[in-house]
Formats: sequence, C-alpha cells, structure tokens
Amino acid sequence: MKRVTFHEEADAEVIEATRYYEKKAPRLGLSFLLDVEEAVEHIRANPDAFQVIAGEIRHKPLRRFPYSIMYAIEPDRIRALAVAHHQRRPGYWFHRLT
Repeated sequence: MKRVTFHEEADAEVIEATRYYEKKAPRLGLSFLLDVEEAVEHIRANPDAFQVIAGEIRHKPLRRFPYSIMYAIEPDRIRALAVAHHQRRPGYWFHRLT
C-alpha cells in the first residue's frame, strides 16, 4: 500500500476542524480525527474505489462529518490535497495540485 501524505493546508484544515468540534462538545474533536483516520485507511486500501471529481482527483466522504478528503494518486504516494467541508466553495483547493 502507498503512504498517504497531506498537503500542509489540508493538514491545517484537519487541525482547524478538530478544534472547532472539540469546542462544540468534549471528545467530538477526537471523533472527527478518528473519522479522518478511517477514511485515510479506506483510501490506502483501495485508492481507485472513490469517485473522480476532476481530472485525476478523487474524493472520499467522511462517514460521520460533512467533509471529504480530496486526493490524488501519485506514483510513490497518495496525496491528500484538502479536507473540505461540503458547504465550502467547491474547488477552492485546486491551486494545491502543483
């Protein structure tokens, strides 16, 4: 299996969302992180299984939270470009492809 790496801005999105949910309710931030980890494991196990949304970019929705992981399969890794809220403007993360 290929390793999954996160773009620095995608990493920041995870941290921001985790803090947001932790402020809403104790341990909700942890639940968000566990949901992200579960999605990453699904992506690692079968990266081609999820819907293509643009070019070679795919997305894996989280199970419990209104977010998706946008990712690209590269020769040596899987690169998570964004952890995007479903209500955020679409495609805001496209500049991260380079």
